[in-house]
Amino acid sequence: MENTLTESKVGKLLDWAYEKSINGLPGTDTAYDLAQNYLLKYGSVDKAINKLIQWQNTKSATAGFLTGLGGLITLPVAIPADVASVTYVQIRMVAAIAVMRNYDIRDDQVKTFVFLALTGNSVSEILKNAGIKTATQLGKQAIKKVPIEIIKAINKAVGFRLVTKFGEKGIVNLGKAVPLLGGVVGGTMDGMSTNIIGRTAKKIFV
Repeated sequence: MENTLTESKVGKLLDWAYEKSINGLPGTDTAYDLAQNYLLKYGSVDKAINKLIQWQNTKSATAGFLTGLGGLITLPVAIPADVASVTYVQIRMVAAIAVMRNYDIRDDQVKTFVFLALTGNSVSEILKNAGIKTATQLGKQAIKKVPIEIIKAINKAVGFRLVTKFGEKGIVNLGKAVPLLGGVVGGTMDGMSTNIIGRTAKKIFV
């Protein structure tokens, strides 16, 4: 099935969304732009992050914004547009939080931990299985020193968890069966998950 999500497809989607978060999509701010704009507006890093999360929740729950994102035609794999756009919004938000906390989002280790934030409440379990006790033990220098084997293990666990997460949403089936209801339910779930992901990112990037 073309729309069946696999770990390989999710991996390509994450890389695409991350690259677009850094370099931008037509008519949208990059993660750097978001970070700078919110810091200038609110001054305090914590307040800027909280306001960013609040605004991204709204965007993730707005079907018009999701389907109207420019550049989706350049997707590297056959992924439903709503999955791709929500993933992009969430990754860009987490990357902006990392920037506000002075992390280098072009660093591969930081990239992995941005992806990790997308798993929300599963972060501690994934890190524990990879041999890291808790995210709160990881500061800027510690993340840079995480061995490549553990980075690979985290990436694999994130991919598996996100395939499950997207599958539970029933995006394709629900949207086809009841288009209007599917949009409302999907938007609400996206908003809730974005809030959890934003709070998780605050804990990871300290």
